[in-house]
Amino acid sequence: MKKVGIALLGIALVALVLYSVRAPLGTALMGRALERAMSGSAIEALPDGLHVVLCGAGGPLPDPERSGPCVAVIAGDKLFIVDAGTAGARNLGPLGYPVGAVEAVFLTHFHSDHIDGLGELATLRWVNAGNTEPLPVHGPQGVDEVVAGFNVSYAQDEIYRHAHHGDTVAPLSGSGMTAVSHQQPTDGEALVIYDQDGVMVQMIKVDHRPVDPAVAYLFTYKDRSALISGDTVKSANLQQFAEGVDLLVHEGLAPHLVHEMNKAAVRTGNEVVARITVDIPDYHTTPVEAAEIARDAGVGHLLFYHVVPPTPLPGLEAAWLAGVDEVFDRYTLGVDGTGFSLPAGSSDILPLD
Repeated sequence: MKKVGIALLGIALVALVLYSVRAPLGTALMGRALERAMSGSAIEALPDGLHVVLCGAGGPLPDPERSGPCVAVIAGDKLFIVDAGTAGARNLGPLGYPVGAVEAVFLTHFHSDHIDGLGELATLRWVNAGNTEPLPVHGPQGVDEVVAGFNVSYAQDEIYRHAHHGDTVAPLSGSGMTAVSHQQPTDGEALVIYDQDGVMVQMIKVDHRPVDPAVAYLFTYKDRSALISGDTVKSANLQQFAEGVDLLVHEGLAPHLVHEMNKAAVRTGNEVVARITVDIPDYHTTPVEAAEIARDAGVGHLLFYHVVPPTPLPGLEAAWLAGVDEVFDRYTLGVDGTGFSLPAGSSDILPLD
């Protein structure tokens, strides 16, 4: 017992010492962590190929594990972003992907949850690398108005930052965004909207009515491919262009769980939520329907994102995925940071840590 008492006293003394130096220790650890974060990029560690990471795996509802819709695509050494939902830009740095390196953004449509982080993304890209050219933002017709609105909203901020930091950090030539508008393709058409350095991006029409236009994006680099759905009902047109792709990143809404939200809203007299939860299932794809697309198109792997509703309680992920396993078993339910690597010259589909 005496030895036990001495040991406990020793542990208590060590704990007391550590507690007394917690501030300088924390400061030193912070410095080391910042050095590691600033000295490298996750892109440099990736093999040559196509890689996809969810910088935002959720939809419009608050979710502790999923920010607003945001998909990072790394093709070779180039970084692209599909949609810019809430906090997506902030997630890039902690995931190891330098926001200053973003080459371009591709918007699937103009619902608020897909664009509300666009101004922040453009600003962080600008000042984190002293970019001297605005951020290109591709999208279907209407993207000009969206980009113009953000540019007006951030104009004063850009003046302040340049006045404070000068050209080294905030050259005015690199502030804001440039819209690159494309006519929405027709059914059966994959419109090439980007083709540089071995990277091809094609725009594909999807059905998110009454939201129109709405598109998906097919990325191809060397012999690897990834298709990102945006928001849509089950689409035969998307399935056509999903044929044989390595990775299908597809939205999903579980109607039976949304129905539970509706019942709760009705019981509590919340007319707004009651109406919304009746409306939204008719312009999204169910998890089982997305699995059917993956199966019928012969895709390599299905990654669910834009997860609606959130699944914060035990058992809800299983409920959200009910029926998927019976249709297609090569899938992952995404959270922020979920990603896959598609190395060139192979058929591997490897989870990213």
